[in-house]
Amino acid sequence: MGRFRDSNLLCHLFETVVARCIAEGLASGQRFAADASIIQADANRQNSTPKADWQPDKIDPKEVPRAVREYLATLDDAAFGVASPVEPKYTSHSDPASQWTGARGGPAYFAYSNNYLIDTDNGVILDIEATRSIRQAEVGSVRTMIDRVSDTFALQPERLIADTAYGTGEMLDWLDRQRGIAPHISVFDKSARRDGTFERTDFTYDAEQDTYTCPGGKELKQNRRAFTMAREQKPDEHGMLRYRASKADCDVCELKARCCPKAPARKVLRSIYEPSRDRARAIAQTTEYAIFCKLRKKVEMLFAHLKRILGLNRLRLRGPLGARDEFHLAATAQNLRKLAKLLPPPQIAC
Repeated sequence: MGRFRDSNLLCHLFETVVARCIAEGLASGQRFAADASIIQADANRQNSTPKADWQPDKIDPKEVPRAVREYLATLDDAAFGVASPVEPKYTSHSDPASQWTGARGGPAYFAYSNNYLIDTDNGVILDIEATRSIRQAEVGSVRTMIDRVSDTFALQPERLIADTAYGTGEMLDWLDRQRGIAPHISVFDKSARRDGTFERTDFTYDAEQDTYTCPGGKELKQNRRAFTMAREQKPDEHGMLRYRASKADCDVCELKARCCPKAPARKVLRSIYEPSRDRARAIAQTTEYAIFCKLRKKVEMLFAHLKRILGLNRLRLRGPLGARDEFHLAATAQNLRKLAKLLPPPQIAC
């Protein structure tokens, strides 16, 4: 397998099959769907190190196996090293790029995520990406795959269908405002309150005035002070803007006990990506949203076929490139199966 890696032959083979699927009309490029599935790595817990004892800066690249060299080369890669500042609980000695995960609810293990981008017409796999098994890496891989499909096959989808994990504000903004792709994705929102007080959805936003109106009819503004020159408010490190009510209004309000019982005045946070989040919420109310979201099951069916029929429950190769090679081979086999199943057999002259 290693002799094909330098020439990128397996990737070229996969793209050749995809191009044939497009040429035969099996993929129109109008609707994409994306998802990820966790595949166990060829690594075990007994041959690993706790995060407190892991020191990659003391590893000599010349004296380690290929998988470790690949890990050191991907420390700046958004799909691996910089996908998240959180260090894994354990790091494998034989395959340090794999992620220690307990996502399935059972015993934890080392794994990679296989990310698919498909055309929903016939479930043709347009691109794959191997990443760490964490949400940030999986979400980022969708951007990579969409851009790569656009560059390679000149396909620009009208819609992207995915689950809530991909509904972050930054991702929705990238799709809606930067790429012009309608996000058929539920918004990832953690603003719900558990203490019974008013939530952000109980406040009405006025885009023209850039203010919120509380259930008591009072305004919440970013600036409560009057400046000679208007000051532009900058978002915090999480991309949130703060809108504050007047303490004088809150002190005499009959709804204070249900709004801000432990604070002198109520404040509401608004994401800088809120226009795109609102766009996704509006799409979620349409009839076509419910219809198109059912097409996401085609990705799940491909992963079920991958594991149950092709038997790819555990990787045989190590390192990011080894995982990528196995994922490319499996996706190529699945697309060839589509071609054989959907294309009419050749006519043999008698």
